Amino acid sequence: MAWHGFGAHKNKPKTVKPLFYFLVFLLCTYSIHGQKVFAVDRDYKADIKVYVTDRDYKADLLVFKVDRDYKALGNKGLWFFADRGYKASSKVFFTDRDYKADLIVFMVDADHKAGWRNSAKSYLIHY
Repeated sequence: MAWHGFGAHKNKPKTVKPLFYFLVFLLCTYSIHGQKVFAVDRDYKADIKVYVTDRDYKADLLVFKVDRDYKALGNKGLWFFADRGYKASSKVFFTDRDYKADLIVFMVDADHKAGWRNSAKSYLIHY
């Protein structure tokens, strides 16, 4: 009869610990990416088509444009406009009509005003 007290853990595979740290790393890096967007010039190049409305009550998302990428955390409507497509989590095309858009946004003047009004569409933005 084998004793399963201290020292029994020595038979466990050595790959569990590195795998755990790798998964934690992936989870952390995924959660720190924010809404970094890149505006494209053609709709077929975009991940999502966006219309900017003139009234906040018409919007799905209230957006505040931040000046630094590290300020665009999570999926809260804080957008940083990247200067290159590969630096962005989503490529957007701004349409001229609301019926052509996947998402309707309203630009707000303060970061605390940003957020989802229609959270059912939050899946549209990659972050």
